[in-house]
Amino acid sequence: MDVSRRHFLGGRKAGPAPFRPPWSVPEARFVEACTACGDCLKACPTGLLARGDGGLPVADFATAACTFCGDCARACATGAIGRDTAATAWSFSIAIADSCLAVRKVECRVCGEACDTSAIRFRPRIGGVPLPEVDAAACNGCGACIAPCPVSAVQRVAGTPAQLPELP
Repeated sequence: MDVSRRHFLGGRKAGPAPFRPPWSVPEARFVEACTACGDCLKACPTGLLARGDGGLPVADFATAACTFCGDCARACATGAIGRDTAATAWSFSIAIADSCLAVRKVECRVCGEACDTSAIRFRPRIGGVPLPEVDAAACNGCGACIAPCPVSAVQRVAGTPAQLPELP
């Protein structure tokens, strides 16, 4: 039974959990522990973290990426953001949707140029522009490729590399 204040007051229906800062504890514990003090937002050097519902921090890849510096974890006094910055920060990778310019035969390599880990490579093809290929094992989830995409074709996807979709 969901006894959250929002559910009790008839707020929005439950959807996927917001995308929290790196190393955050599971959502239910995060909401319980986080005081919305904003210390992690102030500590984030790239501006990735923003205030979400209830003032709680969310990772907003619309304009920034994560450098995995650990400043947000060190700034969090409540334990909502874990301290083990050697652990994997997030369990997601990226996928490139069919709206990608290269899939539509327009030369574009912006996402690959933004990727410091070379997780996005471009596979040549006969009679067309090179297609992006995502190496999910190399993707660290920094999100640097998301904001620069001119058609918003780069998307976060949860799961292990074997679960990620392939491009045509």
